Amino acid sequence: MDRHTIFKLSGKVLVTGASLFYLFTFSSTHAQTVRDIIIKKPTYASCNYDTYPDNIPDNLTPPPEGKKPFYISHYGRHGSRYISSRSGYDIPFKMIAHADSLDELTPTGERVFDEMKLVMADTEKRWGELTTYGKEQHRKIAQRMVERFPEVFSGDARVRCVSTVVPRCIISMGMAMIQMKQMNPKLRITMEASERNQWYLNHQNRKLRKGYMTPDAKKAYDKFISSRLDNSRLMELIFKNPDIVKEIVDEEQFNYYLMKMGLFQQHTHLWRNTYLQDLFETDELYHMWQIDNALWYIQHGACKLNGGQQPTTQKPLLRQLIADADSCIMLDKPGAQLRYGHDTVLLPLVCLMGINGFDLATDNLDELEEKGWWCSNVFPMAGNLQFIFYRSSPSDKDVLVKVLLNEQEATLPITTDCAPYYHWTDVRSFCMGKL
Repeated sequence: MDRHTIFKLSGKVLVTGASLFYLFTFSSTHAQTVRDIIIKKPTYASCNYDTYPDNIPDNLTPPPEGKKPFYISHYGRHGSRYISSRSGYDIPFKMIAHADSLDELTPTGERVFDEMKLVMADTEKRWGELTTYGKEQHRKIAQRMVERFPEVFSGDARVRCVSTVVPRCIISMGMAMIQMKQMNPKLRITMEASERNQWYLNHQNRKLRKGYMTPDAKKAYDKFISSRLDNSRLMELIFKNPDIVKEIVDEEQFNYYLMKMGLFQQHTHLWRNTYLQDLFETDELYHMWQIDNALWYIQHGACKLNGGQQPTTQKPLLRQLIADADSCIMLDKPGAQLRYGHDTVLLPLVCLMGINGFDLATDNLDELEEKGWWCSNVFPMAGNLQFIFYRSSPSDKDVLVKVLLNEQEATLPITTDCAPYYHWTDVRSFCMGKL
């Protein structure tokens, strides 16, 4: 996401996925407010820079009697990485360096400058690389997948993996496969990272991506963020003469990028040093989350302000998921198909499918938080979507599927008599309708 753009733009109980979303999500996750979550976990405020949960509850609903998992289809984001380019760090660093050259830093400002130098040195020439923490995330996700669904990975089961050509995705895939191979040396694993697969693993519609901020969206977004941009406290904390320094420091950009720099350290070996993160009060982090969440919605959600078509960018991936599932269901023992890519694919795919109510369509950005459109729930580093398929035998035509978002049971806007399981014929029909 380009922050420059932001400031330039200033009997049977039949249950639908939507009703389950409000029933279960609001009674659990939304028993907490976003602000509550940020108090406990500040990185939640950084949206797509959030860290993956360290502990995943083992609370999956048992399948209907006789049904067993036989196939897994997956799309996962790469694990924790360094910031993807130097520009994000350069913005606040050059501003504070200029102020330092004019002797305009307070003692706190001098400490902040020293911490920023440390972060810059650690990140240099590692832009976008997977961190040690990111490798461990995918190792653990793979371990839990095998432990939760041993039937899929038994014997000489096949595991076919594809990745985008970006190194952090390739290494994420490799770490997962190393773990699986250690757990079952008989697995037949294939891995591929090729431009041939980019059309569905990382498809981007240039027209939609370029035109997401329509005049209506810009007007609504500018109004939404106007009351959430207050940086005076930080300026007074760091600079001796904030009014003078304003000539060389863009308050909004300095505040935003310094906040991101502090939160981003949690993905590296500097995670124990929270000095930069601790500079910010809860409400400042919360307001940053609100601003980013609204922008992610406009960019990738079913936002009425720009026509609501942004999620359709992932039609190629959804079509491929259906085709792969159709062919694998025909096999006696299909195994698993695992795909490794990016946040800008995972989020719109979840929106396109309406998972956990993320197909929310509105022109009121103030409704997002109230109605549970919290992007941080979808795509933390190593975020993933798993489709677990069940049947009693290869001849069983009533195939069921369960959706896991970040390894937790999720809902679809589809009627079912066995929630959180869905009949594959219903899911397939629903997805084909989307296409």
